[in-house]
Amino acid sequence: MKVEKEKQVTETETSVAESTVNSSQNEDPHTETSVEYFNGVEISKLSKKQKKKYLRSVNWNKVKKEKRKKERLKTKEKKIYAKLHGIDLGPSRKELKRVKMANSPCKISVCIDLSFDDLMIDKDMAKTIKQVLRIYTLNRRAKAPMQLHLSSFNGRSEKEFSRHHGHEHWDINFHVDEYINIFPKEKLVYLSSESDNNIMELEQDKVYIIGGLVDHNAHKGICYNKAVEQGIAHGKLPIEEYFWMKQRKVLTINHVFEILLYVSEGNSFKEAFEKILPKRIDKIATDNSSVDNDNSALASNETSIDNEDIIQDNDNSALPSNETSINNEHTMEDNDNAGGEVSDAKEMTV
Repeated sequence: MKVEKEKQVTETETSVAESTVNSSQNEDPHTETSVEYFNGVEISKLSKKQKKKYLRSVNWNKVKKEKRKKERLKTKEKKIYAKLHGIDLGPSRKELKRVKMANSPCKISVCIDLSFDDLMIDKDMAKTIKQVLRIYTLNRRAKAPMQLHLSSFNGRSEKEFSRHHGHEHWDINFHVDEYINIFPKEKLVYLSSESDNNIMELEQDKVYIIGGLVDHNAHKGICYNKAVEQGIAHGKLPIEEYFWMKQRKVLTINHVFEILLYVSEGNSFKEAFEKILPKRIDKIATDNSSVDNDNSALASNETSIDNEDIIQDNDNSALPSNETSINNEHTMEDNDNAGGEVSDAKEMTV
């Protein structure tokens, strides 16, 4: 029944598309008309498949405004209902715009190391920036944002960011130099799964570095080795303090940041792991998992980011469209990359 219905819809779309195309073909050749194009191809020369896409595009443009109008009305009704029933919908966009890093009570710093441009292909570079955009979204929506820094912001990373109009107005600290030339050496802590040091609590005066690298495990241990060579402190996310996993798993850059942010808000590390670790990771609680110590551990999905989640800092700071993983209505992010060393667009070992 469902197949027959879909077939009927397809046939209807095709016939309408064909009639649209045929009407343009049957026009009086002596009549001056503008030639219409779809994806760079004349309407009259579209293939059957392209005709369907063209029709869907035409139909969508017709209903788009009405659909958005209904969604705004639905959002308004939701807010009214929440207000009447005492439901907390979180801070408003206006409130979030007032709370910036400069006046945030949280002084914990997180720096994304973007010095690995030459180790990534274009696709992985785009995925890295996508995860950084997700981080900005999370921090911008926080009631007490952490101090977010991007170091080695030059070359390909800067070029990729330039696609997002107004990014220079975002509430992020952009640095051309490397982190070691920006912060006191004794305050730096590079997060890496290869480290033997468990980070049991976040310190306000520390700068936690997350490696901005998506490399599909081609450069395992690069963040740890870099920290050792530079003589700076390093630490790992002690997930094993609370969970036993069948094998080493990988997480995203934004997962690392999200857990740090969640813990900085006064939640325990155990709660952070339970809330943020991807569900697909097989994990079994250890005997220590019953201990709810607010100072215990840390950790870090592929995403599409939405403009709804990104708070514009001014009229010219709107974030990217869907093509750089930002959409106007939704928020989805499920990648994996973690602990200062990021491996896959979706992955990084913990």
